[in-house]
Amino acid sequence: MSNPPDTTAAPAEPIPECPHCQKPMPLCICDSVTSIENRLGLLILQHPQEQDRALGTARLLARHFSDATVRVGLSWPSLSKALGRPVENAARWAVLYLGSARAADLEAEGEIVALTRKGEVAENQRAILNKIEGVVLLDGTWSQAKALWWRNPWMLKCQRVILNPAHPSRYGRLRREPRRDGLSTIEAAASILAGLERRPDIAETLHASFERMLARYREVQAEMPELAPKPAAKDRRRGVRRSKRS
Repeated sequence: MSNPPDTTAAPAEPIPECPHCQKPMPLCICDSVTSIENRLGLLILQHPQEQDRALGTARLLARHFSDATVRVGLSWPSLSKALGRPVENAARWAVLYLGSARAADLEAEGEIVALTRKGEVAENQRAILNKIEGVVLLDGTWSQAKALWWRNPWMLKCQRVILNPAHPSRYGRLRREPRRDGLSTIEAAASILAGLERRPDIAETLHASFERMLARYREVQAEMPELAPKPAAKDRRRGVRRSKRS
């Protein structure tokens, strides 16, 4: 009697990933990334459990800038240690604040709003924002970003800012945001860096890159369902409502 045919499926080979953006190669758009010379520094702190390789944007964002740093971890003793270079005055670095305050609730004007430590709209907005030398974004789900905030008390020395975006996130139905001001990390960076540097070309470049990334994802989604992101948890609110999935 002949043996029954072996119907055991061979294990699927792992999909190679880009060494730069760390996305699966079918989703990589690094060949179309346009370099940006930025005046303000950019530091992206990514929670180690932030693993949405398909729709995350942190490393793609960092690829654009001449001065951008991505750190993966939970805590660092200071801004200088996280950044990897000395920082004389942490108060001149803005951190996209995670509190419940929204620009609309505060009746604040402008796309970038500086807050006091009490969560109120600061006086002399222009003077405060003109002094900013760098931006810190927290990349992860809402709870992950909160963990980063509480485990790094040096952020209390930074200038808190919130965003008042004119449009909802370009994620659309691919990832629903619980708040209208919820943005991806790359969109948050586009708003804050373009606004602080007074360079609309920064926002145009980053938004175009994000659109290409989403278009590429939609193209391969049906053929490669294994690239689909994990189902969102109930608190799946982007850290940079505000950076910061990846």
